[in-house]
Amino acid sequence: MKLPVYLDYNATTPVDPLVIEAMLPYFNEKFGNPSSKSHWYGLEAAAAVEKSREIIASFINVSPKEIFFTSGATESINTVHNGIFELYGSENTHIITSEIEHSAVINSLKRIESNGSEVTYLKVNKYGEISIDELEKSISGKTKLVSLMSANNEIGTLNDLEAIGNICKGHGVLFHTDAAQAFGKIDIDINKLNIDFLSFSGHKLYAPKGIGVLYKKRGINIPPLLLGGGQESGFRSGTLNVPYIVGLGKAVQLIAENFQSETEKLIILRNKLFDILANNLTDISLNGKLANRLPNNLNICFKYIKSSSLISELKTIAMSSGSACSTDKPEPNRVLKAIGLSDQDTFSSIRFGIGRYTTEEEIVYTGGKLIETVNNLRKNSPAYLLSKAQTKENYNEVR
Repeated sequence: MKLPVYLDYNATTPVDPLVIEAMLPYFNEKFGNPSSKSHWYGLEAAAAVEKSREIIASFINVSPKEIFFTSGATESINTVHNGIFELYGSENTHIITSEIEHSAVINSLKRIESNGSEVTYLKVNKYGEISIDELEKSISGKTKLVSLMSANNEIGTLNDLEAIGNICKGHGVLFHTDAAQAFGKIDIDINKLNIDFLSFSGHKLYAPKGIGVLYKKRGINIPPLLLGGGQESGFRSGTLNVPYIVGLGKAVQLIAENFQSETEKLIILRNKLFDILANNLTDISLNGKLANRLPNNLNICFKYIKSSSLISELKTIAMSSGSACSTDKPEPNRVLKAIGLSDQDTFSSIRFGIGRYTTEEEIVYTGGKLIETVNNLRKNSPAYLLSKAQTKENYNEVR
């Protein structure tokens, strides 16, 4: 078994070798600009772009004309939010989201809010689920957009996209979902779910960093975020990154071909790791719940020790204390706080992301090392020792 073990697939994925193989010719042999359609090189590049567009569109059951390539989910999200704001103006724009969205959503909407628009941040229960009734009650005559993630990037909780989409459609409100974590891991049929905008990034899908997609339903017109040469039917200017687009298309093709088997494998490995830890350690708890969760995600609180200490001790295992976009911030994790964890427990939680190349051997190794290290750290944890002393004292009193 090769060390270190990588269990941070929710942060990013390695590029699949087959994706690299598909991309390579477009760096030097097939290097044309897809907008240069007066010669073979440009036409060859344009054909490659359209092939990827068709693969992605087919995977989520939409028209290729509704797929637009961007630099990633963050750009796609900002394009939707700023487009709605610019289209309707500050006084007539109300957007609904949740308090546990990715920073790309939260910070984009905070800017819109600071410019005079109203934003509602729905609260979540202890599992990270919004109330569908509360969502519907929050819709007003000014509501133009509901922006809710498909799956939470920290605790893996899945939103009920079908229920959300039905409510939005019933009230004539547009629905955007940040699918950066969910795309390729859960079944997403755009038409069935009544989604108007969907965003995702390639680097969560074994494609390169720096490429992503915005799905925009045909007939919905919002102003573009980037202006320039009018690429992507005038909606997203800038010379297309052909090698990365080809790579993204190949990555989605591989997901489509192996969707069922890969999903089942992730669930088996995820559950095995949880069972190993739950059966051999006390004072741990799952953040979220095992059902209604991304197939590859676990977020566990190891009470009475700091996650930073655990990560520091286990240098042979790559895991994280939260989103890769917030790991350098010492504040309590806002997602974990939103589901009711104490400050102490937020600093004791670890996110495990399992992926395509994770093996059962790695899971068993990780479980064993975690059990050993947690027990060792707790021997020197005043909070843990005090807890055990109090438990013993209470037992003696009762007896």
